[in-house]
Amino acid sequence: MLGAVLVLLVLRDVVHTLWHPSGRRGLSRRLMTVLWRAGRESRRRSGTGFLGGPLAMVVVALSWVLLLVLGFTLVYWPHLPDAFVYGSGLAPGRSGALDAVYLSLVTLATLGFGDIVPESPWLRLAVPVEAVVGFVLLTAAVTWVLQVYPALSRRRALALRLALLRRAALPAAAVGAGLLREIAVDLVQVRVDLTQHAETHYFRDVDPETALPLQLPVALELAGAGGRSPDAQVRTAATFLGVALEDLTGVLDRQFLHRGGDVRARVAAYADDHGHRLPGDPAVSW
Repeated sequence: MLGAVLVLLVLRDVVHTLWHPSGRRGLSRRLMTVLWRAGRESRRRSGTGFLGGPLAMVVVALSWVLLLVLGFTLVYWPHLPDAFVYGSGLAPGRSGALDAVYLSLVTLATLGFGDIVPESPWLRLAVPVEAVVGFVLLTAAVTWVLQVYPALSRRRALALRLALLRRAALPAAAVGAGLLREIAVDLVQVRVDLTQHAETHYFRDVDPETALPLQLPVALELAGAGGRSPDAQVRTAATFLGVALEDLTGVLDRQFLHRGGDVRARVAAYADDHGHRLPGDPAVSW
């Protein structure tokens, strides 16, 4: 019973992480948060993101595998060796636990050696179910990677666009409604990506021009400049941009930062959380 519950809990976490994000702090989110916090000192000193997203994804995937192996081990163990047939030349081990771990591991890995075969009807169903779960988990892990990196590319593209606008040093009069709307739409896309793939928050960009935490103040400046424009369309677009910033930073604060404050304070907290220092801000404190 305990093994079946453990398997169901892991599968629930896989579903909520990959296909139906709910904002709940399940196993994967907790592991990622722990690793992210453990890497704070490293980010502050060396400016690297070693204990960030890539490592967290590997740790989460391995934890899913280990917990599934453990769960199915607990399912098989009480029934070993009586409910199983051992291959020729293979004697039942003194410890059913070792045989259960072995059977669970090779089944989840879809190796299917066939040297230990269940006799009980329901166990004959449980073993192929575990093999299917193992195949689905492998496919899901690959899908996870393929989903995350396009979201990171969109975030980095927005950051680079803001960095280039900062470098161009456009006068306030040159800020048009179209530009403000495009940036607002990009912010909305980043917000959706963050909701669908919360793990992207734990990827730290070392290059300042592709680091969104460092470039978000540019969007704030553009919204402020547009809000002071005599053109009604520009002011409307600036309002849209301001709302998009409010929404994105609100999601960041609720799910990751937990600092509170207005939009500008949340932008500073976002940079702080990634080990960046905004121009004119005091040194990052942890």
